[in-house]
Amino acid sequence: MPIPEDVTGDEIDKDVKQELQSLPKTLADDVARNLVMVARLIDEDPEGAYGYSRVALRLASRVAAVREAAGFAAYANQKYGEALAEFRAARRMTGHTELWPVMADCERGLGRPEKALDMAGAPEVQKLDKAGQVEMRLVAAGARRDMGQLDAAIVTLQSPELASNAVQPWTARLRYAYADALLAAGRQGEAREWFAKAVEADKDGSTDASDRLAEMDGVEFVDALSEDEAKDGRDGDEQAEAGSDESAED
Repeated sequence: MPIPEDVTGDEIDKDVKQELQSLPKTLADDVARNLVMVARLIDEDPEGAYGYSRVALRLASRVAAVREAAGFAAYANQKYGEALAEFRAARRMTGHTELWPVMADCERGLGRPEKALDMAGAPEVQKLDKAGQVEMRLVAAGARRDMGQLDAAIVTLQSPELASNAVQPWTARLRYAYADALLAAGRQGEAREWFAKAVEADKDGSTDASDRLAEMDGVEFVDALSEDEAKDGRDGDEQAEAGSDESAED
């Protein structure tokens, strides 16, 4: 797959670069450039990111960072079985637990919420940092919802992190998930309150909390371009009618 000339491979994280030092330099550079493309495309063009991840995987399947990148690319394309296999491989290579929540979410994607809940109660969760534990809580709540257990999902999300007024990287998503669960349970007043709190914490627009809040408040957004086009159409019709009237008078 073609790689833009401005991608050198030096853009990758230093820890990944260190992992690639086990490869011959030319090969390491090729793998690094493909990993940069995965990171660059994964949000806006997940299919493209997946393609580059497969190239990197073919070149260096014994590098944990490559298996992890392949896992995230597969996950972004809802290839949950493939993603889970890659995450498991990366975990075997490193012994680290940070992939535990996304592995559990893959189980959800494969239609196995019970397995995700089992993972939420595993000892590995205690080894996660705070962000990882919050992520695991979100996955567990999602698994409860998959099983139709709305009240249990709400309780799962109730935590010191949710109650805290401090804004952390996970705060907006946690508040959003709680609001969404409340709304699904028919608790609209509380849901609106928590969507508003999610908006307060969502400085980078990682959720659509503002849209959900506006929807609850009955606000309708009008596409400005469509409105201008409609106005132009009305003006054209009026001019045509005026021309017809003038012709009729003549």
